[in-house]
Amino acid sequence: MADRVHPRDSPPVSGESQPSSSPERGVPRKPTPPGPAKPVPPPQAGTYVIQIPKDQVYRVPPSENARRQSHYARRKNRRGSCCCCLCWLIGLIFILIVLLGIAAGVLYLVFRPKAPDYTINSIAVKGVNLTSLAASSSAISPEFDVAVRADNPNKKIGIYYEKDSSVEVYYKKVMLCNGALPAFYQPSNNVTVFQTVLKGSNIELTTTDARALVNAQSKRSVPLTLKLRAPVKIKLGSVKTWKITVKVDCDVTVDNLTANAKVVSKDCDYGVDLW
Repeated sequence: MADRVHPRDSPPVSGESQPSSSPERGVPRKPTPPGPAKPVPPPQAGTYVIQIPKDQVYRVPPSENARRQSHYARRKNRRGSCCCCLCWLIGLIFILIVLLGIAAGVLYLVFRPKAPDYTINSIAVKGVNLTSLAASSSAISPEFDVAVRADNPNKKIGIYYEKDSSVEVYYKKVMLCNGALPAFYQPSNNVTVFQTVLKGSNIELTTTDARALVNAQSKRSVPLTLKLRAPVKIKLGSVKTWKITVKVDCDVTVDNLTANAKVVSKDCDYGVDLW
């Protein structure tokens, strides 16, 4: 009968912790888990730590966001092209302004333009009966024969006086008569005196204005205001400009309102409307 062989206890595997000697034999201790290599510091107060799984970190946008990405790219490209066009437009406007300034400077040096001068030479009045006007504030129909002197001192510039001009004479704020200037051409270095007849019909003055007018004539100092508006074209060599409106405002004082009226004082101010 074969002998029984009792196996000996196998030696412990390396790396496994052997049970330490203990008064309680036969009860092994649990192995102690290894500690972390480096302790992780706790997050600071007021901050958040967001952990994203590695399989959800995309290097390329997912397919459902591709359309949105292409839309944003198109908007960015469109915005860049608009900014480029705006820069080009501003640059062109700036170049045009510079060229216009240079052209204006050259024209000024070539033609040396000077402003024309206007004044009132004489005024003859008809149709104003101050005797009846003093007795009763009746309507008047005055007629003014006005001589206007226009002086063009330019050597290389002529002036075309066009139609649709207007001349008005006021006493205070009441228009006494109106009319127009004749259309004519005034050459360079020229002085022209032209006559214009201004008429008024059934002009009514208040009692205060009628008495003031009679009183002014008794003092041989009747203040009047003449307003002239004339569209003109300037001739520069062989070139004519667009229509420019000449505005002349004159404060004139005459000694009486008769055909033999004399101008006591006059002060004219003038300007232009380029457009």
